Amino acid sequence: MKKIILLVTVAVVLFSCNKLGKGDYIITGTTKGMKTGKVYLEKQSPMGMGITAIDTVKIVDGKFEIKGKTSEPEIHFIQVDKLNGKIPVILEGGEINIEVDKDSVFKSKIGGTYNNDEFSKFTDESTKIQKKLQKNVMAFQMKNKTIIEEAQKTNDTVAMNKLKKEYDIIQKEMTDYTFDYPKTHPKSFISVLITQAMLNNGNFTEKEVEKVFNSLDESLKKTKTGKSIKQNLDVLKKKPAQK
Repeated sequence: MKKIILLVTVAVVLFSCNKLGKGDYIITGTTKGMKTGKVYLEKQSPMGMGITAIDTVKIVDGKFEIKGKTSEPEIHFIQVDKLNGKIPVILEGGEINIEVDKDSVFKSKIGGTYNNDEFSKFTDESTKIQKKLQKNVMAFQMKNKTIIEEAQKTNDTVAMNKLKKEYDIIQKEMTDYTFDYPKTHPKSFISVLITQAMLNNGNFTEKEVEKVFNSLDESLKKTKTGKSIKQNLDVLKKKPAQK
């Protein structure tokens, strides 16, 4: 009986320790092959003017931990001391896990929360598609190397537009996967970022972007990115139609 009580007590204590409040996050990371060093949690500065570190922690025996609070999902970056490249992470409430690959930070694994799990799946699938298309992309670049250089030098927009159309055909599978993503993942934070990219892409009309935006989960529409998209769409609606 005493053993049962002890086990229950331990379980309650562990549960209490792991329970996070609304908006609380804890990032637990491992840096295999790196016993010590520093890790920086960074975010884009206001107005997109560079990157700013908002927290710094030490690596102890190949592990690090970052705690804090956030009001909504937002793209941040993990920068590990002495390693090239930044690891994108969606900072949101919950327990986020990161396995840093010191040989190539781009191969680092992220997960633990809904949006980071979805982000990892999206990145994995995108990488798979890009690898499949790589051969055709390289062939295109080699074939048109001289034409591209000449068109850039002479500012030949006709030639550049022709090359762009050919390149877009090669990249169609990647483009389709990216811009179709919000339709099948209306709750994923990546979807609102893609919708924002669609707004800034001349290949999509205002109505097409609005349709995708309206299909997103209400929680995404309330984020900073979501509100920005809504404001921009409202401005576009007020503009007189071009004849």
